[in-house]
Amino acid sequence: MNEETNLEELHDLISDSVIGDLIIQLLEFYGGFGPLPGILLPFIEAFIPILPIIVFLLANSIVYGLFWGFLFSWIGSVAGAIIVFVLVRKSERFRWVRRIKYQRHIQKITSFFDRRGFGPLFLLLCFPFSPSALLNVVAAFTKMSIQQVILAFALGKAVMIFSVSYVGDSIASFAENPARTIILGVAIGLFWLLGKYIEKRMKVDVEREDGEAL
Repeated sequence: MNEETNLEELHDLISDSVIGDLIIQLLEFYGGFGPLPGILLPFIEAFIPILPIIVFLLANSIVYGLFWGFLFSWIGSVAGAIIVFVLVRKSERFRWVRRIKYQRHIQKITSFFDRRGFGPLFLLLCFPFSPSALLNVVAAFTKMSIQQVILAFALGKAVMIFSVSYVGDSIASFAENPARTIILGVAIGLFWLLGKYIEKRMKVDVEREDGEAL
């Protein structure tokens, strides 16, 4: 299936949506600013999670094309997630933030991520309907290094944005397009392996540096 046909399918997905049409018109109106509007929309969503991120991703693919739309969405989404992560982690010096962090149910979740590392965070970020904004905050409460978290953000959100742009925005799209579902599954597997490899290499480098310091 060529890109033009895929873009037509994407347009059909949101053509009946007033919000979708408005977003497309907004991106086209501010086209003179280049990729900036396409990057800003998913970036802002990291701070205001009630915004329709799937509509933003589909609109970017329609206005900029599948490749550039994917790239702009990925840059904005990852940058926003990283900034939220850093801000929350820096805010731990405030008592009210620590009170949230040490709630029992939050501790159970962060302990799970601390034990498992990159894998679970990456897998959760791969799915369009996972609470990514909550995951950004929870990740900041863990003991995971910023390198591990950035790796999970970068790879997980790449799969998520690819799945929305390439497969569609609903579970039905997966059932109707088995070939695309297989491609998505392969992408998740390859990115997971790549992430685990990089994570392992980072741990080895840290252990080596610690050994040299001693």
